[in-house]
Amino acid sequence: MPGVTEHIIDRGDGARVQLFQTPTSDQRNGAILFVHGNQGGLLLGGREAVDDGSLIRFSSRLGVTAAAVSQPGFGASDGPADFSGPTTQKSIVAALDFLKRQPSVDSTRLVLYGNSRGAVASAMVATKVVDLKALILTGGVYDMRDAYKNSSRGLQQTIQKEAGLSDEDFLDRSALYHAHNIRSETLLLHGKYDDRASIDQAERFSEALARAGVPVSLHTLEGGHRLPREQVTPILRDFLTRVFAPVATVH
Repeated sequence: MPGVTEHIIDRGDGARVQLFQTPTSDQRNGAILFVHGNQGGLLLGGREAVDDGSLIRFSSRLGVTAAAVSQPGFGASDGPADFSGPTTQKSIVAALDFLKRQPSVDSTRLVLYGNSRGAVASAMVATKVVDLKALILTGGVYDMRDAYKNSSRGLQQTIQKEAGLSDEDFLDRSALYHAHNIRSETLLLHGKYDDRASIDQAERFSEALARAGVPVSLHTLEGGHRLPREQVTPILRDFLTRVFAPVATVH
């Protein structure tokens, strides 16, 4: 993995969290943290963003630090997995705190980017970490109880096994009901034909964020749960170029 460093950090409770990070520079810049999805049972964790070139690509094109965290039960992060629940959220917060402490990272320009189950957890993290510069969510669900009712039997079993089915379990994974606590500009990307996370999940969450006064944009794309890169790339490029643009100082 040339140019990428692997770190093992403490979640805050003694558990290990795996984090991959591109090289730091002499200048302070922004940072983006990727939170992966389910990965089809491969359990690669943050290494996925290393192997597919995402970390180096985002870092070099945007001039920022790029990092990817492994959720509990994925990669070298201690488990068990809890389907985007409190321990996953703590792992993401620990990764963000680690990045904020890096001398080359401008902690006021930190972007969190979650995909699928990573979007579920990242949306909840944004209700607690209110100083994020921006939040990017793709293919997420924001009302877990509703998603559970409409999921396949296999996904229902995974949710029941990892998360549980109590009111608290659902609420801990449903950013829709905590949208008023989010302060970060949010970009939502969602496939019109997503059979795992229905488009109305993103539509309802976008409306809730707008009611809370959060700058939010929702892009519905011609795809399913896995979004076409050729549609996603120009949207991300425009959004991140603006978000990471240096703030002009007035003399």
